[in-house]
Amino acid sequence: MNKITVKIDGMMCGMCEAHICDAIRRAFPDAKKVKASRKRGEATFLKDNRISDDTLKKVVDESGYHFVSVSSEEYKRHIL
Repeated sequence: MNKITVKIDGMMCGMCEAHICDAIRRAFPDAKKVKASRKRGEATFLKDNRISDDTLKKVVDESGYHFVSVSSEEYKRHIL
């Protein structure tokens, strides 16, 4: 499982965060734990396989926001 962090410019409110989350869920139905933060200027989600930077850029840009960058790291569940 990969944790994908997308840096996004242009989110101003809670509705912007929701809009980005909805766009990610529509583009990647298998995405899990989709979250966006206007304060941090990013969205994060979990996905089993990698996504091309160009695909993510297209999803963000078509939503009316500006794609800045993307990073991915292996996600390990924390079991209590």
